Amino acid sequence: MAQKIKLSTIADKLNVSTATVSLALRDSELVAEETRIRIKDAAREMGYIYNRRAASLRTSKSGIVGVVVHDIMNPFYAEILKAIESELDRSRQTFILSNHYDSVEKQRDFLETLLQLGADGVIMSPAIDTPPRDIQLAADNGMPAILIARSIPEVELPTFRGDDAYGIALATNHLIGLGHRSIAMVGGADNTSTGRDRYQGYVDALEKAGLKVDPSLRIPGPRTKQEGFEAAVTFLSMSQKPTAAVCWNDLVAIGLMNGIYRAGLTPGKDISVTGYDDLVEAAISMPALTTVWNGQSMVGRRAARALLDRLNGSEEDVSGLQLIKPEMRIRQSTAPMVERK
Repeated sequence: MAQKIKLSTIADKLNVSTATVSLALRDSELVAEETRIRIKDAAREMGYIYNRRAASLRTSKSGIVGVVVHDIMNPFYAEILKAIESELDRSRQTFILSNHYDSVEKQRDFLETLLQLGADGVIMSPAIDTPPRDIQLAADNGMPAILIARSIPEVELPTFRGDDAYGIALATNHLIGLGHRSIAMVGGADNTSTGRDRYQGYVDALEKAGLKVDPSLRIPGPRTKQEGFEAAVTFLSMSQKPTAAVCWNDLVAIGLMNGIYRAGLTPGKDISVTGYDDLVEAAISMPALTTVWNGQSMVGRRAARALLDRLNGSEEDVSGLQLIKPEMRIRQSTAPMVERK
């Protein structure tokens, strides 16, 4: 059996102390960068594997953070995750990812697993109907939680997300400014803070413009491109003949535009469509999608930074709801109102 490589083995080879080797492998700034690189290269060459479990017993920190979202296949969450990963990498934190697909049970299992592993904290976009006690369980066991994208009214935790009511109002006002008066809202539902706030923004904009809010112009539910495509049938058969659609997100908007095309109409000419999130795909869709930037990268970066600050005992620890202000991105999918025949 091969002899196990120890810190002392590396230290003897490089003629440094064991403490210096330990600090270097943990990227401590107490060790000069040149020395850190030399020690890491030697450890890699000798086949040394850093024992995170042993280190966690010494420091009471595992170096592990959990991240749980609805579905990483949704580009909205992918963009948030990319920012989280980048920020955690700066602090040498490893993260474990889980999709809950809005299953409270699956989310709860993941939180319990993180607690069993001694994870340092968790960043989560909570599943629909998440009970506050599940979040409190993490806090009571010394694992701080940061919320993203969705908020839970009864939970006073640092929460980072876009100002959804304000953002959808931007899109609705843009359409009103183009002369549209029959505007449908496509997608979302009232069982998430996101769905409630975006619909409220739509209602607020219509009422402020003196337009009637017609509940029959709302098509709740769609969240994906396929669902947006299927919603085109309902949209185009509405008796009010809406000339524009405010969509719950970019995926729904792109799907709806495809459905409108399939019916022989042209988005951005016959019917105006707005999205939400400003995903990469929005700018290269046909036509290029008018949408609302929702600050995904900022949400991810600030959430990760807040968790790291909390773990490090920073005096700048944030709390409560932190809203990112959305911005309008006007492209080709919206145009002055044209009466539908």
